[in-house]
Amino acid sequence: MRPLTPAVGGTKALRIPAVPPQPRRVTKPVPAHTRTTGQEPPRSSNRFLARAALLTAVLAAAGALLGLGRDQALAHLFGAGSETDAFLVAWTVPEVASTLLIEDGLAFVLVPAFSAALARRSAATTAPDPVRALVATSLPRLALACLAAALLLMLGAPQLVALLAPGLPDPQLAVDCTRLTATCVLTFGLTGYCSAALRAHSSYLAPAAIYLAYNIGIITTMLVFADRWGVRSAAVGVAVGGCLMVAIQAPSLRRRLVSAPYVQPSANSGNSENPASEPVKDRSMNLLLIAAVLLFALCRQSQVLIERFLASSLPAGAISHLNYAQKVAQLPMVLSLMLATVTFPVVARAMARGDLERARERVERDLAAAACIVLLGAAAVFACAPQIIQLLFQRGAFTAQDTAATAAVMRVYALGLLGHCLVGVLVRSYFSAGRPTWYPVLSMAAGMTATAGVGAFAVGPWGVQGIAAANALGITLTAVLLLAAMGTRGIPVRIPKVLLELAKPLLAAVCATAVGLVCAARVEQPLAAAAVGFAAVGAVFLLLLWALRAQALLPAVQTATRKLRHAR
Repeated sequence: MRPLTPAVGGTKALRIPAVPPQPRRVTKPVPAHTRTTGQEPPRSSNRFLARAALLTAVLAAAGALLGLGRDQALAHLFGAGSETDAFLVAWTVPEVASTLLIEDGLAFVLVPAFSAALARRSAATTAPDPVRALVATSLPRLALACLAAALLLMLGAPQLVALLAPGLPDPQLAVDCTRLTATCVLTFGLTGYCSAALRAHSSYLAPAAIYLAYNIGIITTMLVFADRWGVRSAAVGVAVGGCLMVAIQAPSLRRRLVSAPYVQPSANSGNSENPASEPVKDRSMNLLLIAAVLLFALCRQSQVLIERFLASSLPAGAISHLNYAQKVAQLPMVLSLMLATVTFPVVARAMARGDLERARERVERDLAAAACIVLLGAAAVFACAPQIIQLLFQRGAFTAQDTAATAAVMRVYALGLLGHCLVGVLVRSYFSAGRPTWYPVLSMAAGMTATAGVGAFAVGPWGVQGIAAANALGITLTAVLLLAAMGTRGIPVRIPKVLLELAKPLLAAVCATAVGLVCAARVEQPLAAAAVGFAAVGAVFLLLLWALRAQALLPAVQTATRKLRHAR
């Protein structure tokens, strides 16, 4: 019924329709990333991160397979003798350069710097574009520093070879190859700069494809010029591949820098009611941060230098066996770190905005997921090591004795894969805030010292297997030290929860390895044996993860269950 107005003075009341009460409008604070700043919202949703991680993993796997093809071509053309050993000493330069300038060192400095610059651009708190200002000040300096370092390496190549491998039978060949590979210091520096900037912009296609271009350049150069230049053709291929890595990324970065719009600061850009809109601190690069990051990366890569130094006194082929075993064994570790590579800008952006809770949750998820991936791969590598090496390398100058020696070393390397994976994830959290910290350097130095000490003791009685065991022990020690101090020095993850989630895939990997060993040994043909072993390892591992209710597996199980219900 419609309400009536009360009668006045005995007259009949007029019927006036009542106006329904209007709901009260509540104005919600607008997140900083959705304001009109000319920028897209940050692509940090789980769905986008999953797609980006999948794309990165697929391209990284393709690059890794081409890397195996590169190693196969090297083994087929030059075997595992003194000529290959000489090139692998020179190969130390691109290995160290990739760690310092692409994968770990430079990325730990540049990704937080670009993430903070993008956050300041989104908050619109400064008039000049922070991203373009960062590029204008940092890129020319980096290029000049890398060019100077490359020239110094070329000049000091004889001294470097004598330091790395004093027992080489042909040091001049190693010197020639070192001077050719020294060009990668400049190209890798530019490659790492482009990769970090693009990932901070949530662009992952070009950075993920760099090793495809790199290995294509090396393989093509070797196949074309091997007869004319010998193993030096592989060193020339490193120079060619480095140029291709820059060429594949430079256009994408240029488009983002040139076409990025920018809006002048708005009056409400400092709205304190919304935490996301609080002013973002300027976390530009500084010398202490760069020094800490580069020292950490150098200490980590020094494990390889220690291995080759110790192996140079062993019979010819020892360095080659270590190299091939390490390249294959580390494939699971490389794939496991793809998720951390994708989410590192997300963690850095959260730290730049002071969102510690989101950063902690992201790191805990990354640790659990990366551990599952690397332990599944480690179990498969350990169970099927002889078959893998035989299928990949046993042809041409690579003999059955080389296969047996390489497979034995690869099984020892597999014991340290979890340590390598944890170090890769944890150190990103230490440097994600863009502030200098020396604890990761000290932890890595402790691991390097353990590798050197144990390796010097074990190389006599156990040869190359003793060197690989020292590597596994040293990197595991570093992982333990980094994880133990996360609560006080890094992002405060819940260590008991992390250890529980790490124990589940570790137990599953041990059981899966035992089953895989038995199944692979029952088949004689190597391809069939590897297939049976892989299937057994995968089935047992996933079944045990499901039974143990591993958190890293639950999202995939829930998604599959939901899709099955919809399918019905």
